[in-house]
Amino acid sequence: MIIKTIEELRRWSKQQHLDGKSIGIVPTMGALHEGHLSLVRHAGEQRGATVVSIFVNPTQFAPNEDFHKYPRPLENDLALLETTGNPAVFLPSVEEMYPTGFDAAVHIGGVSQFFEGRLRPTHFDGVATVVLKLFAASGADTAFFGQKDFQQCCVVRKMVSDLNLPVEIVVCPTVREADGLAMSSRNSYLSAEHRRQSVVLSQSIERARNLIEKQVRDVPKILDEVRTVISSAPDIRLDYAALADSETLQKLTDFDNVSEMVLLLAAHIGTTRLIDNEVFKV
Repeated sequence: MIIKTIEELRRWSKQQHLDGKSIGIVPTMGALHEGHLSLVRHAGEQRGATVVSIFVNPTQFAPNEDFHKYPRPLENDLALLETTGNPAVFLPSVEEMYPTGFDAAVHIGGVSQFFEGRLRPTHFDGVATVVLKLFAASGADTAFFGQKDFQQCCVVRKMVSDLNLPVEIVVCPTVREADGLAMSSRNSYLSAEHRRQSVVLSQSIERARNLIEKQVRDVPKILDEVRTVISSAPDIRLDYAALADSETLQKLTDFDNVSEMVLLLAAHIGTTRLIDNEVFKV
């Protein structure tokens, strides 16, 4: 079932609830891959109704970013979704989501201010705004996101908490290619050589994991090792590599009073920007 308007989505949602079903939503920008499909399958396991949104959201792109060239293989996306149980698909236009005169935005402080938020100052306002609109239109009880976008998950959770939204946020594990690269729609931008080099991101995570498992507790040493692995790829430019508290996203300088941390990575490989992360319990 394809739904193109908010009014139609609300009618669908009302009927699901009248039928006694809970609603799970999987927000996407399309160009679907196995990572997205795993979220749809997780949603289907809830035995309610599932809606997948496909909307390339312009408000989360800065003017110099890749909004216009972002991949939009809609026919392929719909075919892939048919293999997951054929969920409802919400396909709004930009005009449907942001009609003439639209002049609102959601700003979440704290966790949005670091890392991606520092480098892309308007990004998370765009994310929070569109996600809130999707929650409101779909009547979702549960929303499914991938851990690859770790900071985005933190922002959405904070929004749900602060605004008392009746939506459970489920974060599902990052899905990786056989060589470790985190699946991403932007991987399609990579040349063959840059695709080969991109594995240093997951390799650097493995280096950090090995050190932490060996009880290394020196944050600068761990990050030095991570950067060394990443810098072995000649065409990579690192935006950041940091260990942070997994809840507040405050950078860590030591392991004191921390039970869980996240290694956050962002790098350009040629003209393609990739992110990755891993959570460690200590």
